[in-house]
This record gives sequence, structure tokens and C-alpha cells, in this order.
Amino acid sequence: MPEILQKYWHQRYNLWEYYDHDIHMTDDAWFGVTAEPIAREIAAEMAAKNEQRRHKPQVLIDLFAGAGGNTIQFALSGRWARVVGIERDGPTLACAQHNADVYGVSDRITWVHGDCFDFLHRLAHHPDTLDNNDGGDGGDDGTGRGRPFWGEGADELPLQRGFEVFASPPWGGVGYEGAEVFDLETVMQPYSLTEISAACRPMAHALFLPRNGDLAQLAALVPDSPDTKLDVVQYCIQGASKGLVAYYPAEDDTDHGEA
Repeated sequence: MPEILQKYWHQRYNLWEYYDHDIHMTDDAWFGVTAEPIAREIAAEMAAKNEQRRHKPQVLIDLFAGAGGNTIQFALSGRWARVVGIERDGPTLACAQHNADVYGVSDRITWVHGDCFDFLHRLAHHPDTLDNNDGGDGGDDGTGRGRPFWGEGADELPLQRGFEVFASPPWGGVGYEGAEVFDLETVMQPYSLTEISAACRPMAHALFLPRNGDLAQLAALVPDSPDTKLDVVQYCIQGASKGLVAYYPAEDDTDHGEA
């Protein structure tokens, strides 16, 4: 194993409880995978917020699935009828699919090999183009194309009622820790905080970001409403913060006490 990955190797049982059950990882995935206790807490928090909403989305979309750490925990929670995991790197996606098998949740996840921004654009404007040909397991309904990833009905609702989004853009590795405040608009290239949040709207979305991310930048994206509050949570292991999650409400939930 490369020396740069040694510290992540020593944390392997924090990253994956079932590591010894033949978990697969690429080198880059070691930097980006969410530690399992944190992924579990994030899934529980998103499920709890979902329950507080007047309209409870039944499909959760993980925009940057990586090796599957968060996607698997969302599926294990049992809260969503379908979890969609998007990953543009083929070898990493193969790891995620294998790891979902290890955790016994393959039947609850639809994997998409592609670009998450393209997926969101198609979901918003051309949902009929999203079917099992994108890598899902929807099967064919006899009409010449596959059924939608999420089953029947979700795409007939407004986006913010049928779907919600989790995004953990690639910021891991050894370079980000030196900054006192992490500029979320420039350092996550080729992505930016504003671009990701805008692509997720009007759906509720949770963004997993560096622990030293600029809170002012996060607050600037909150809808301009006196009733809307941004919920930011630091997630720690043994007292050490591993990252923060900013929870943005769905746009039609902002007047219902959603934070």
C-alpha cells in the first residue's frame, strides 16, 4: 500500500465495519469514503428530518457515491423506497456495487455510472429519459424502455416532494487540512459550493464538507426567508471532527419550521 494511504489503512475498521468481509476500494476511495459511524449518523439525521416534513420524499439521490459508504447506510436505514448512487468513475462504481453486496443492500440501490449534474438536469427536465439503461435495475416494462429507477409515482410529484439529495463532493486527501478556513467556492474544483447547491434545488439537500468549511459561504445559500435556518452539524470520531454537513430544506418546506 502506498505510504500516503497508511493512516487511512490504520483506520480501516472505522471506515468499514465489515472491512474483513472483502470490502473493495480504489486508492482514491481511501481519501473520500465516509467513516461508517458518521455515514450511519448522517443517514439517521436525514431520515429524522424527512419524517418532520409535510411531504416525505421516497427517493434519496447520492450524487458522489464513491465506494458506497454513504449510499449503503442510506439503504440500510430503510427510510427511502429507493436510493440512487451516482459515480462517474467505473472502477470506483464497481467497488461500490461489490460493497453493497457485502452489506446485503444491493436490491435497495440503483447505481448510475455517469455525471451527477447531467442526472439532475435530466431529472428536472426530462425524467422520462432516466431508466434502467443508465445502470439501474428497473427492468423492462415491455414498452421498449426500462421502468424509472425509483418505481412508479415519484416522478409525477414536484421534485422537492419526490426526491432529496445528499452530496459529498471530492475534497478528501492530505492537502485540505492546512487551510484555516476552507474556501468552498474554489478548492473543490471542478465543483463549487454554489454550483452543487443550485443543481440540487428545489429539493432538500445535505452537503458533506470539510470541517473547516467557510460557514459564511454556507449561510449565503440559504433562501431569503426569516423562517429559514441553516442546520450545520460537525461529525466527530473520538472527539476529532471529520467533516460537517449543511442541511438545506426543500424550497416548499421553508415555511414549516424546517431547518
